[in-house]
Amino acid sequence: MPEYTEPETSPAPAPAPAPVASADYEQLRRLAVELAEAAAAHVRARRPEVFAEDGPVVGAVATKGHVTDPVTIVDTESEQLIRGLLAERRPHDAILGEEGGGDVGATASGTVTWVVDPIDGTVNFLYGLPGYAVSVGAVVDGKPVAGAVVDVAAATTYSAALGAGSHAVRPDGTRVTLRCSSEDSLSVALVATGFAYGSVRRARQAQLLTEILPQIRDIRRLGAAAMDLCHVAAGRLEAYYEHGLNAWDWAAGALIAAEAGAVVHVPPVTVGGAAGELTVVAAPGIAKDLNDLLDRAGAPTALPD
Repeated sequence: MPEYTEPETSPAPAPAPAPVASADYEQLRRLAVELAEAAAAHVRARRPEVFAEDGPVVGAVATKGHVTDPVTIVDTESEQLIRGLLAERRPHDAILGEEGGGDVGATASGTVTWVVDPIDGTVNFLYGLPGYAVSVGAVVDGKPVAGAVVDVAAATTYSAALGAGSHAVRPDGTRVTLRCSSEDSLSVALVATGFAYGSVRRARQAQLLTEILPQIRDIRRLGAAAMDLCHVAAGRLEAYYEHGLNAWDWAAGALIAAEAGAVVHVPPVTVGGAAGELTVVAAPGIAKDLNDLLDRAGAPTALPD
């Protein structure tokens, strides 16, 4: 008599992620805040452990595409923490992270991709300078619909949901509605920018700066794009521009700035930083004049890495 064996069965396919509606954006904002604040607390606690006074622990720092572009073990831990929380809370959503990768263009229509920068401003973090953040954005059909950016050192959380405005929550719990600067004169605008890690793009960025700087109040290079965008939202900067951002640099911050009234121009979310496309975010009163200045300087031309 032949031995009986169970017939082989294929595993059940994973449920497809459900499309989200605009009514869900506030829920996504709250989750983005939860994720970013949890990771920020981890980053805040780990820095003195990893970068002690007698030097960093062994293996704490590596480099990526350029020797000037560091990644730390805390970057990796922060992203793993966020991915783990998402696996519990929204296991069927896609994730695009700076360290773990992903594909924001491969999701079904109406579904969420979480776009994560586990530490934006890693050089500041490495050197112990204030001005590094955790950024978590929720993107649907190529458009950010919710996001949170936590200034780790200042313990301040910036967040927004599409159509619902943007806010900051200070360490004492005070909630502040964000509004862009009302400045309408480019000549007194304070503008932030950033520079690439690659020397060729960096040289061209320096050339552009010589044409832009004489026409504005001053330039700031603070070292974290997500924080620059939040500073525009809060009215501390009139504008920010930079070539070569990745989606994780701007997905949350650009929404926060737009919901505070900023005029926002970003590349498609599927375009990587190596393409060198221009991002410009400006208070409405100076946006046209700044864009005209950038046009005259040739800034709209992409600066590939």
